[in-house]
Amino acid sequence: MLKHLFSPFSIRNLKLSNRIVMPSMGVFLSDQGQATEQTLAYYCRRARGGAGLIMVEASGVAPEGVVSSQQMRLYDDTHITGLQRVARVIQEEGPPAGIQIHHAGRQVSSKVIGRPPYAPSDLRCTAIKGEVEPLDLKGIERIVALFGDAAERAVAAGFDLIEVHGAHGYLVNQFLSEYSNNREDEYGGSVANRTRFAVEIIEEIRKRVGPDLPLSFKISAQEFVENGLTVEQSIEIVQILEKAGIDVVQVSAGCDATPEWISQPMLMERGCLVDSAWSIRKAVDIPVMCVGRINGPFLAEEILSDGKADLVCMGRALLADPDMPIKARQERFDDIRRCVACNTCINSIFKKGRVECLINPELTREQELDIVPARGRKRVVVVGGGPGGAEAAWTAAFRGHDTVLLESGPELGGQIRLGSLPDYKKELLNIIRFHKHQLETHGVDCRFNFQATPEAILDLNPDAVILATGGRPIRPDFLDGQENVFEYQQVLEGKVPLKHDLAVIGGGPTGCEVALELAEKGYKVSILEMLERIGKQYEAMTRKLILNKIKALGVQVFTGCCITSYDGQRLIFNNENHQDSLDVPMVILALGAKPVDNLENPLRESGIEVFNVGDCKQPRSIKEAIYEGALAGREV
Repeated sequence: MLKHLFSPFSIRNLKLSNRIVMPSMGVFLSDQGQATEQTLAYYCRRARGGAGLIMVEASGVAPEGVVSSQQMRLYDDTHITGLQRVARVIQEEGPPAGIQIHHAGRQVSSKVIGRPPYAPSDLRCTAIKGEVEPLDLKGIERIVALFGDAAERAVAAGFDLIEVHGAHGYLVNQFLSEYSNNREDEYGGSVANRTRFAVEIIEEIRKRVGPDLPLSFKISAQEFVENGLTVEQSIEIVQILEKAGIDVVQVSAGCDATPEWISQPMLMERGCLVDSAWSIRKAVDIPVMCVGRINGPFLAEEILSDGKADLVCMGRALLADPDMPIKARQERFDDIRRCVACNTCINSIFKKGRVECLINPELTREQELDIVPARGRKRVVVVGGGPGGAEAAWTAAFRGHDTVLLESGPELGGQIRLGSLPDYKKELLNIIRFHKHQLETHGVDCRFNFQATPEAILDLNPDAVILATGGRPIRPDFLDGQENVFEYQQVLEGKVPLKHDLAVIGGGPTGCEVALELAEKGYKVSILEMLERIGKQYEAMTRKLILNKIKALGVQVFTGCCITSYDGQRLIFNNENHQDSLDVPMVILALGAKPVDNLENPLRESGIEVFNVGDCKQPRSIKEAIYEGALAGREV
């Protein structure tokens, strides 16, 4: 069924058992650039899952070229031992190990590196905006040599392939693109001149490592900015680099100004960069790796069978489920946790300094969240069939407990079902599909339309109860009993007739998505938000796309608002220290939720062991619900 995906392939003399590549992804688990036990566990777990090639994250070639104190590094011999351990744990699980070498250039804060960052030209990074120091010819020569030094260390550490990071707005990419390079010497101007720096790096590495080690180059084939790289220019660049000695090219997209093309949110199509890879593949004689929201084996197989690429990079897909290759080979498709492109992984790095996943609680917790058999079989009752409850129930059953799941509605999913109603969020349903299959596989007794009172729960004779009862919508007291005021759930489920003019109260992700959905259907929509901006809880790339859509559809946005009254027609609010009003015959509330926690005390008083999971503990996101469900299922 997946004959192309699981056919062998060779890059120069390096043999891969299949066409799945885990590309380099910054997970920032090192300690001042040194590999830690957590680093080893992360890479070991990915390698065990059956991918054909595992690429280790971008490793800095110079102290001024790293973006974080936790980034991997290869600019000193002291880094070799740790990376040697990383390469070994990957190779011992089967696949070869590659490593990406990298210099951030202007795309790093001076606060991180203690000096102005280097750049091709006196053009600031659009994301960081700090002053830069343009490289002179000696500076260029120095960095070329540093790439060679790093490559030698990669060979000493035992890596099977080296990739130069020439994409995503980092230093090599900065030289390649007129968007960031306005030099007038031999390193600027024409495509050939702008490629000179990359050519010198490839030639230096080839000179250092010899003729046999495979070299890869990662390129942003399109940057989607004025004067940025285009596919046509990138074809010319790759043709030049092919002559210089690269053996394979990874075709990505985006730069510092267009990060949504680097890690594409769910609003963007799956496989959205495949045609770029295909254009380059038709113009060169070396293999091409494609990337870009390739989150499942069937899409990967289609890309390969259509001849659009030779290898498929599945990055976030292997964060969500490192065993995806093995499961796909065994045709256990319903067992795969599918990446939903929520970009929680990216957002968690910026907010917490470590990568986390919405749907895979084990990511970077491989050592602490191993599932082990229960010491003694218990009768476990889980109340609530949302993501937290479902995760807890199948995990408890997997460990050997007799598990019952009680759900007040007719089906699993909880708030995910509402969240998946917009077309671009349909992939959230994959979370429900995964949980449904796990519950069936592990023999959980699921009872739907069950009203879980304390008495009904106790009648089931539980040894432990896991509460995942969720939350109820927040409704301001002054709107109680008021006509023409509805919760967003009622609107999304089509339970109320809509008026043409609508006001959505609450500009968080839920309010934004409700407003967007209604505006796309032709309604005149306003958003009123208490904070200084809407969509604040989104990660940056999703927020950018959502807000652009909201603006394009003419949604009126009021921030810094405090609603004071509504009479069924006129909404009055304080807006930045002055009173304002809207004539709207319908108000939709998206103000968040408060916990449904009425079962906890009666159950505890009866002597039952009780765990709280998700929104009934504190309203938050799907990620926290699944994580807490995973913990409860392991602890019970």
